[in-house]
Amino acid sequence: MTVLIITRSDDNECINLVTRAIEQRGGRAFRFNTDLFPTDVLLAAEYDGGGNRVALRTAGDALDLRDVSAVWYRRTRVGGSLPRDMDKQFFEASVKESKAVALGMIAGLDVFHMDRAVRIRHAANKQLQLQLAARLGLDVPKTLISNDPEAVRRFAASCASGMVTKMLSSFAIFDEEGREQVVFTSPVAESDLDHLDTLKYCPMTFQEKVLKALELRVTIVGDSVFCASIDPHATARAGDDWRRDGVELVDQWQHHDLPTDVSTRLVKLVDQLQLNYSAIDVIVTPDGRHVFLELNPVGEYFWLEHWPGLPISAAIADTLLGRGLHRA
Repeated sequence: MTVLIITRSDDNECINLVTRAIEQRGGRAFRFNTDLFPTDVLLAAEYDGGGNRVALRTAGDALDLRDVSAVWYRRTRVGGSLPRDMDKQFFEASVKESKAVALGMIAGLDVFHMDRAVRIRHAANKQLQLQLAARLGLDVPKTLISNDPEAVRRFAASCASGMVTKMLSSFAIFDEEGREQVVFTSPVAESDLDHLDTLKYCPMTFQEKVLKALELRVTIVGDSVFCASIDPHATARAGDDWRRDGVELVDQWQHHDLPTDVSTRLVKLVDQLQLNYSAIDVIVTPDGRHVFLELNPVGEYFWLEHWPGLPISAAIADTLLGRGLHRA
């Protein structure tokens, strides 16, 4: 069996972990670094009445896509290696056409996908996630999404434990030297409520602050549930968002036994979104409630292979090779 891995050349070690697990099970993994298309990866697709013939060729390997049995859709950055000094119109046209070719080729593969791009885009809608989670009986934080300053002030007054702000979309801001500045979940001070005029340029998400005893990362592969916890009070900066000190805390993650009812509801959420993989963030409150925050259909997990040693890559390999639950 051959698994086509859709990724990019700067992806993390999870690619090697899953590749190794696939090969240990007798399968083959072919890595398609989308950032190297069209400059370094060659693609030839022929479609006619006699059958489709599609081939990928890299510097060291080649693949006839008729041999592919499954696709692992991780990351894309088509056109990432195109010369930046190209004429702007040519550059944009090249990226657009290259995306159409590469993503069209992937979508046309009539095999198991983990997961199809259209489902990933649908499931990434955090407003949809909160609604579905609430319907399934999961505890969710009180939330306001708005560009109306008065609505935000009224909402803040209703939040007894305080208010935080976050973004629905995943992005980063880059400073003048090109350094990435990730937008984390941040507390909203009383004085901030006097400076909400900039909401007219960009709506924001506001939530009642949920008091934390633990933060959980729940990774679901098929119907297998892996859960790890971190102490959000381990460092001063991790209290509002553990990712602020993610590198320092990476070896402090521990295995966590998720209550059966919470685990069952999270699997049902993934079922409704028709995903085969999800990374979910949950807060455990001091009084023991499990509060669903959000789901990332392509969220990271690689550090959990080392701390606390969760066998997530093996589960991904089993699912891709047809040995686990498939949500078609």
